[in-house]
Amino acid sequence: MTTETNTARSPKLLAIASGKGGVGKTWCAVNLCQALAQQGKRVLLFDGDLGLANVDIQLGLTPAKDLGHVLSGAVPFADAISRYEKGGFDILAGRSGSGSLSDLAPAQFALVRGGLLEQTKRYDRVILDLGAGIDRTVRALSSDVSRAVVIITPEPTALTDAYAFIKVLAAKPPAPEFQILVNMADNAADGERAYKTLLKACQSFLNLSPQLVGIIRRDKAAAQSIRSQTSLLSLNPKSPAAVDILAAAGRL
Repeated sequence: MTTETNTARSPKLLAIASGKGGVGKTWCAVNLCQALAQQGKRVLLFDGDLGLANVDIQLGLTPAKDLGHVLSGAVPFADAISRYEKGGFDILAGRSGSGSLSDLAPAQFALVRGGLLEQTKRYDRVILDLGAGIDRTVRALSSDVSRAVVIITPEPTALTDAYAFIKVLAAKPPAPEFQILVNMADNAADGERAYKTLLKACQSFLNLSPQLVGIIRRDKAAAQSIRSQTSLLSLNPKSPAAVDILAAAGRL
């Protein structure tokens, strides 16, 4: 595994991250990609959680090729990219159950990293849906991104784990720009409270002030989109959560 020593961060690389699972990180990543595509951006979504990959599952896709084919040497990185026509963006799917990226040999990880950087020449945004947590793979993949959008919920454990994620990444300068997206908030005030709690901790102990990019309200349509294996912006683009996602994408 390579170490996180890179100092040149790509302005086109953006990570969607979380300190813990269960906060709707991949759901947010999928819908943010579609919202950016609707702005006219060329967007690639990379499923960076190889062992628990689920971008393709959430979208009801069965890609002919995925990251596993790239790592085995069967196809070049670019040839494993699939189109999500309904959302207007491209994805490079992982392979669920194939093991963690942390198990990759250094040469394989370098292949992934090089492929991602190469795609910044073709796309306006390359979005990395990182695995939950702060293991060395997440840190290594984060070393090239210019911005990390950290997904939280109002749950106390989501806040403490998000703080831990920010703390670890900020410890190795230059740190990416951190932004906060609150998901599954009961209302705007609930989301604001969650954000301000995390902000206070970051300001007090890390001397950082992550920007709030949006609050996504709890919405039955969001759960329905997951069950339907489609993006919320395709299923119900006028639902409260969809409106919130579009607003957040506009602030990115």
